[in-house]
Amino acid sequence: MARVSQEHLDARRRQILDGAARCFARNGFHATSMQDVLTEAGLSAGAVYRYFRGKDELIAAIADEAFAGIRGAFEEASRSTPPPTPDVLLGTVLRLFLDERIPGAGRVAFPRLILQVWSETLRDERLAATLERGFTAMHEVWTRLVEAYREAGLVGADVSADHMARVLMAVAQGCIAQQALFGDMTVELLEDGVRGLMSMRTQSPS
Repeated sequence: MARVSQEHLDARRRQILDGAARCFARNGFHATSMQDVLTEAGLSAGAVYRYFRGKDELIAAIADEAFAGIRGAFEEASRSTPPPTPDVLLGTVLRLFLDERIPGAGRVAFPRLILQVWSETLRDERLAATLERGFTAMHEVWTRLVEAYREAGLVGADVSADHMARVLMAVAQGCIAQQALFGDMTVELLEDGVRGLMSMRTQSPS
């Protein structure tokens, strides 16, 4: 009997995850059945259950992949020297996620999926733990970046790296949420808005 290559196994797993992601983005986690996933992926039950025992495992795999992808993209972008300014860094990374990412699903599919994953963490301890690990890793990346800004003289010594990191992360999360809910968020809008905030100057007391 011929052995199945790892490349074939990986491609089949990708096919299942993409099909499930399209279903979840379109109808939500709870309104999507495993039969919906089988139909969307164009595979038999045996083929799918070889990789995933049920919908919860599919959701967990998609969440793990999403969190790892976002974290990895920020880590990669932040390695540049000198460090990219917030508008450039946010734009570089979110361009990967605000544009079409799930094949055949459209631009809002991935942000909608992320929004559902966030809400699902409120009831699923495994997903909550995954989100917490992702948040902690992202916070470390952004904190190091703010410290690099400080060393480069781009922010004052009195600026809290923790506070600035959390706000920059919130900007990224807010952009994903706006795209999911309204579909009108673009990377160009994000970059322009962040540059506008960066250009503000506090007035000296008269």
